[in-house]
Amino acid sequence: MKPLLSQAVALTLGSALLIANPAVSAASAPRAEQAWLSQADAQARSERVSNVAYQLDFALTGKETFAGTTTLQFDLNDAGSPLTVDLNKATIKSLTVNGKSVTPQYNNWFITLAAADLKQGRNTVVVSYERAHSTNGEGWHRMVDPVDGRVYTYSHFEPAGAQQMFAVFDQPDLKATYQVNVTAPADWVVVSTTRETKVEDGAGGKRWTFPVSKKLSPYNFSLHAGPYKMWEDSSGKYPMRLFARQSVAAQIEAPEWFKYTKQGLAFFDEYFGIPYQFEKYDQLLVPDFLYGAMENAGAVTFAENRFLHKDRMTADQRHTLAAVIMHEMAHQWFGDLVTMKWWNGLWLNESFASFMGTLGTAEATEFKNAWQYFYSTGKTGAYKQDESFATHPIEVPVATTANAFDNIDAITYSKGASTLKQLRHLLGEETFRRGVHDYLVKYQYRNAKLEDFIGSLGEAAGRDLSQWTREWLYQPGVNTVTARYTCKGGKIDAFSLAQSAGADYPVLREQRVQVALFRKQGKALALDRKAAVTYKGASTGVPELVGAACPDLVYPNYEDWGYAKVQLDQRSSATARADVSKVGEPLLRAMLWQSMWEGVRDGGLPLNEFMQTALNNAAREEDYALLGSVLEKVLNGMAYLQKMAPAGAYTSKTAQALEAMAWQGVQHGKDENFRRLWLGTYVAIASTQPALDRLAGLLEGRGVPQGVAVNQDVRWAIVQRVSARAHRDAGKLLAAEEARDNSDAGQAAALAAKVARPDPAVKAEWLGTITDLQTKLPFSRIRTAMENLYPAAQTLLNEETAVKRLAQLPQLDKVAGHVYMRTYATMMIPATCTPQSVQRLTDAAAQLKDLSARTRRALLETEQEDARCVGIRKAMTVPLG
Repeated sequence: MKPLLSQAVALTLGSALLIANPAVSAASAPRAEQAWLSQADAQARSERVSNVAYQLDFALTGKETFAGTTTLQFDLNDAGSPLTVDLNKATIKSLTVNGKSVTPQYNNWFITLAAADLKQGRNTVVVSYERAHSTNGEGWHRMVDPVDGRVYTYSHFEPAGAQQMFAVFDQPDLKATYQVNVTAPADWVVVSTTRETKVEDGAGGKRWTFPVSKKLSPYNFSLHAGPYKMWEDSSGKYPMRLFARQSVAAQIEAPEWFKYTKQGLAFFDEYFGIPYQFEKYDQLLVPDFLYGAMENAGAVTFAENRFLHKDRMTADQRHTLAAVIMHEMAHQWFGDLVTMKWWNGLWLNESFASFMGTLGTAEATEFKNAWQYFYSTGKTGAYKQDESFATHPIEVPVATTANAFDNIDAITYSKGASTLKQLRHLLGEETFRRGVHDYLVKYQYRNAKLEDFIGSLGEAAGRDLSQWTREWLYQPGVNTVTARYTCKGGKIDAFSLAQSAGADYPVLREQRVQVALFRKQGKALALDRKAAVTYKGASTGVPELVGAACPDLVYPNYEDWGYAKVQLDQRSSATARADVSKVGEPLLRAMLWQSMWEGVRDGGLPLNEFMQTALNNAAREEDYALLGSVLEKVLNGMAYLQKMAPAGAYTSKTAQALEAMAWQGVQHGKDENFRRLWLGTYVAIASTQPALDRLAGLLEGRGVPQGVAVNQDVRWAIVQRVSARAHRDAGKLLAAEEARDNSDAGQAAALAAKVARPDPAVKAEWLGTITDLQTKLPFSRIRTAMENLYPAAQTLLNEETAVKRLAQLPQLDKVAGHVYMRTYATMMIPATCTPQSVQRLTDAAAQLKDLSARTRRALLETEQEDARCVGIRKAMTVPLG
């Protein structure tokens, strides 16, 4: 019997009490007795410590634990007080300080070195220990492949996980060199920041020796080991390797990886004016990864579940691959070479990598429409968050390493990248580039702060950017821009841009945009004139447009230079609704579609009318990237409708029409990419019995259109859909697919199908497993269960446990850990699109004020989104059914 949540909480709290070392009293402790490092304690330590070097020796067997010895050398300018070294949940075998064997003062979070054992100048600390590998994606993760039983390990240290592998000053501003020696099984390969210099036979396997690395922050160092399959390519300036598990090797399109990697390295070498510093470029696909990818210097890790596909990659999947490769590569300069001093600067790392990754993808690869993808998949999410309870300034204080990821979101990535893009337009492309180059040269192998980066750009531009910084980086919220104009005699006689801000965040910003005028010409809307305008304040005149022909449509953020929501004037709005398909430029069409979708979310455009617009136009869309964006909005619209409908069973004429449109696309899409996109959409929206029967038939080879391949990824999507919709053959189809695909990805997909089944007993069982903090299931499986337990259509089942989940939230938030709560708070807080559900969330928000910052924000955002759903429901002009 699994322990109840209250038992799990008691066990966890009891363990915490047992591991605390009473020998380290509060009076003598050099820092707080807690797992997390505060900014104040980190600053105090970095003021004393410098010139850090690690020698790391590891013994790996493939078992659940590993042995390690850390030899830590550093200069100390003040030996008058104790010093701490981070080491998480290890069993210390011996500790030597400056040649003297000492009894460890250790609380399972950090070792306290007594002042009497330290000296001013060079110190040497040697720690030998054993530790369990992690299984939640942090630290040194271990995974057993269910296909062949092989064991794989990889490291992930951001923000402060290096201490789960070795004894370390685990903070970004104590950069160090790393020399590594690893004994591992004979059939394993070992990958680190540097390329190995020696591999020798040894007891129980082979011994790998790696040379001293360049200076890195601990979170940028990495070490990965296992029987990985390796591909090599030496056609570029730097040697490239790619690694993946043996059982998934057939899914790897290595030439595509190497192509984008080589293109990116050439582009960034030239753009930054500083050659790539880490000599070789390794990339590893790893299982159970928590994020999309991680920029470990010279050894980048990628999540298998995002980059492994059971069929040849689509254009969209290849674009995602290229864009993420470019993003992580940009970090090799901005993040690895020059690193933030503390975690409040993490946004700049991620924003810059998002901006430069998109720029590199657009200029160095075949994806010249990368900025269109950025708008549709990133920037629009930032707009959404920036007007929600979850908004925050781009630059925010970070009290401890526990808070480092509180603000890793669309503001950090996409709004930040958008502000840098805007700043580039404001300063000029070459000025911006020169400022970035100067910054990287000045601070290479060092740590820097925001003012250092802004100062370099300001010096290059010859202007003071302090006001820009205050407006953009320290004030939350998104502005709205609107064109105000009048016409006389068929000509514009007055034109200005009006800027507004929300009541909560009333700041008005300086921004440079393009204003474009369009006129109807036959069956097209053609660009008549455009003008670059720098506006600030509430109103800015645009005299250069006076005298132009009176337009049918004005768009005041043409080509998406600016970060601002666009409110179309009345004439332009009518034109967009009637003629969106007549706009020739895909990016502008994407922005007009987004304006309509924002109208739905704001309650101004009835959802049913938006869905009808999609039915009228989507099938005619010939831009692949834009079609994907439109269909994503359709899926979001269907999710709203399913939440609203009685028993979640929305099977109206609209649903049937959407199914028919998607199936036509499957049959007659203009190429394989389009057909696969339509097939994925059809699977995701299938709601009627005939559509579900058709999906079941596809699994058995019946009714498959010519030129359409039902690959393994699609098969699992079908199984999950028929299971969630309680198709009569769902159990049989799931069992057959489990027998067909027993891979790690297959097992995860099967779990997703099982938990999505609309059965109260299934929901109760898995909710118990999810909240059992002592479960032996790996976190990757728990996360899959969270993400699939309550599909949008299962509102009644969601309601059955809603009160219980809200009641459990405070206890879970206290003890479950930040990795767990990131997913739980996003997926498991109940919201069912009724006034009663909104009130329940409002009451919870009023009562639960002691939640962690990230969990409380998730609660408030869920409340706001639930209220928005109710508003969308009220705005509907046709009945549900």
